[in-house]
Amino acid sequence: MSLNKYREKRHAERTPEPFGKAVPNGRPSTGGIFVIQKHAARRLHYDFRLEMEGVLRSWAVPKGVTLNPADKHLAVAVEDHPLEYGDFEGVIPEGNYGAGAVIVWDRGVYGVLEGEADAADAIRKGKVDINLHGFKLNGAFTLVRTGGRNNADPKDKQNWLLIKKRDEHADARRKPVSTQPESVLSGRTLEEVAESAQSL
Repeated sequence: MSLNKYREKRHAERTPEPFGKAVPNGRPSTGGIFVIQKHAARRLHYDFRLEMEGVLRSWAVPKGVTLNPADKHLAVAVEDHPLEYGDFEGVIPEGNYGAGAVIVWDRGVYGVLEGEADAADAIRKGKVDINLHGFKLNGAFTLVRTGGRNNADPKDKQNWLLIKKRDEHADARRKPVSTQPESVLSGRTLEEVAESAQSL
């Protein structure tokens, strides 16, 4: 996916979202930034984004990220987003794609686990193992496509699972999605961001 698909869904004059600029890419991606945005669109969800090939590869995760290795959370692949989107917090106005409040719920850096040469190649093959170093999330995770590689239905290729690997950061009892609702950038909750936009 490229930023063309992202831009086709948005109007620069009607939304505060960044539109991005071309970023040259010629090197393998063994890591970069990761961002998780909490987004109150039609349905509340979390957007999981990994920097690679000059963009943020993105998945919508309805239940958010779990620290319990026994849980397998659906992650639906969506269009690539510009790198600048990793700093975006605010309200996408009604009538625009993805209308609703957005906060940066977590962010940091990630690296591919030993044995992976390139994150983008691993994604194209349907599975990547990564290590997150964030404010709220740390440790190893797997992102794996559920649809078969040769499946004729493109929707099947959009469905992935985000799974916490067993390591010292795994914890079935700790639930950061429900206990840490605030932004790591502003300290505000989704509700506070939405309220501040209404008061303007």
